[in-house]
Amino acid sequence: MVSNSMKILKNVADNVEKVIIGKRDVIELILISIICKGHVLIEDVPGVGKTALVSALAKSIAADFKRVQFTPDVLPSDITGFSMLNQKNHEFEYRSGAIMCNILLADEINRASPKTQSSLLEAMEENQVTVDGVTHKIPQPFFVLATQNPVEYLGTHPLPEAQMDRFLMKVTIGYPDAAQESEIIGRYRKENPLKTLTEMAQVEDIIKIQDEVTDIYVHPDITDYIVKIIRASREHEMVVLGGSPRASIYLNRASQALALVRGRDFVTPDDVKALLIPVLGHRISMKHQAKHKDITSADVISEILKSTPVPVMKNDRK
Repeated sequence: MVSNSMKILKNVADNVEKVIIGKRDVIELILISIICKGHVLIEDVPGVGKTALVSALAKSIAADFKRVQFTPDVLPSDITGFSMLNQKNHEFEYRSGAIMCNILLADEINRASPKTQSSLLEAMEENQVTVDGVTHKIPQPFFVLATQNPVEYLGTHPLPEAQMDRFLMKVTIGYPDAAQESEIIGRYRKENPLKTLTEMAQVEDIIKIQDEVTDIYVHPDITDYIVKIIRASREHEMVVLGGSPRASIYLNRASQALALVRGRDFVTPDDVKALLIPVLGHRISMKHQAKHKDITSADVISEILKSTPVPVMKNDRK
C-alpha cells in the first residue's frame, strides 16, 4: 500500500517539476503537508513561482483551486461567504466564498486586515466556516497555501502567533541557480508549461493517502524524542514563545508522512530531524537580545538537536 501511495506522490511531484524547476525539496514538503491535512506558509520574494507551484499542484491532483489576492479592502465575507435574502421565498441563502475549494492560495496574506486574516482560522482548524450562526463544511481535501513577502513591511499586518501556529509548515522557494534559470527561460519560451500538465491523481487518491499516513508506525521513543525537542524550544533562554502542543502533533504527523514518501511504514529519528525547521521554525518567537545577536530560530533548533539524545531504534513494535 505504501509503495502505491509513494508512486502516486512521485508522479505528482514529477509533474509539478515540469513547471517548477530545481525545487524538488519544496514540492515534497508541500505534498507532505497536503497528505497531513496541513497548511503551508511560503515566505518569499515575488516572481519565484509561488502561484505557479500551487496551480501545478492543483492541476496534478484534479483539485478545485481558487486564488485570492489579499489587499486591505478584502472582507471576511469574501473568504467565508455570506447570507443573502432570496426575494422569492424571503429566506436567507448562503452564498459561498473563496474558501469553498480544495486548494486556496491566499496570496500576500499579510496585506489583509487582521479581521480578514482571522476569517481563515476556523476553516484551517476545523474544515468549516460559520456564517450567521450556520456551519458549512468545506470540501475535502482542503489545503491553504498562503504567501507573504519578507522584504515589504509598509501596509502589511504581520500574522499573529495563533494564525502562524495553524500553518503546519513555513517554507521558502528561493531563487534558481544559473543553469536552472536558463532552463526556465527555455521552457517558457513558447508557452506556459502549466497549460500542458495532465492529471496524475484524483482528490480521492489524496484522501486515501491522508488516511494511510495515520497508520505509519511511530515508536514510543520517537514520540518522546519529539516531546523533548518541543519542550526544549519553550525553555531556551533566547526564546519568548516556543512550540505548542499543536507543534508536537504536527511534527509527529509530518514525520509519518515523510516516512511514507520515503517508502517506509515506520518513522525514524532522521524523519523528525528533516522536518524541524519547516515545522517548528516559524513557531519560535525570539527575545530582543537574540535578534541583536543575530540568533535565529534555526540556530536554536540546531542547538536543541545537538543537546537532545537521539533514540536508538529497535526492531519491535510494542
